[in-house]
Amino acid sequence: MKFFALLLTIVASSSLVLAQTPPLPPVQRHVQNQTLVSAELPAADFTFAKELRYVGAQVVQLYAGPTEVSAIAEQHLFVESGPDEQVKRFYWVQFEHRTPDTKYTYDYKLPGATDLGGLSFVYDTKSFLDYDSDFQNDPRSDRAAIARLLAQHHLAFPKNAARVRMFHLPTPDHRTELMIIYGEALSADSKILASKDGTLLSDASPEFAKLLLDHAKQSLTIHKN
Repeated sequence: MKFFALLLTIVASSSLVLAQTPPLPPVQRHVQNQTLVSAELPAADFTFAKELRYVGAQVVQLYAGPTEVSAIAEQHLFVESGPDEQVKRFYWVQFEHRTPDTKYTYDYKLPGATDLGGLSFVYDTKSFLDYDSDFQNDPRSDRAAIARLLAQHHLAFPKNAARVRMFHLPTPDHRTELMIIYGEALSADSKILASKDGTLLSDASPEFAKLLLDHAKQSLTIHKN
């Protein structure tokens, strides 16, 4: 009897925790043809080159600790893939905001600054070995979540890749951010320096870093609303 009483207590406690967990909000932005439409934070249209197809969207929780939810992120993914189901190029667009009960804000010290369609971004460029496996390091991270979304469509990130990671902060309190990551596959015989943890291209290969940023801008047009 004590065992069943304990079991009922555990089940009741678990149900209470689940009941107290607020549901995730629905996806707020939508896609029309090649354009991702955002009504706020920021209000803008993001139009991608026709070679990139829309994979989908999801909303996920991000954690600051074992149980503390620190942010909610809405993720969208556009990719260009080959016949081997490997992604050749991708745009990962993420609208993220801090939860009301967390003190954290967004503050980035990155080497580059640029403008896309009137939105100001700070950015960095890195090249990676085993880029695809790096996404699985923390199953609760936004990287793992976006990899799961890709896997649902029987696709995988490139094994070796270079990427531009850009951040725009649309509010003065820095509790909301737009993150855009553009990435492209590196060939097995690429001469670009790369590493498991990521090689900072602005130091190791400034010319390629500039070329990569140019590629990111060539296939994405932003119009503020």
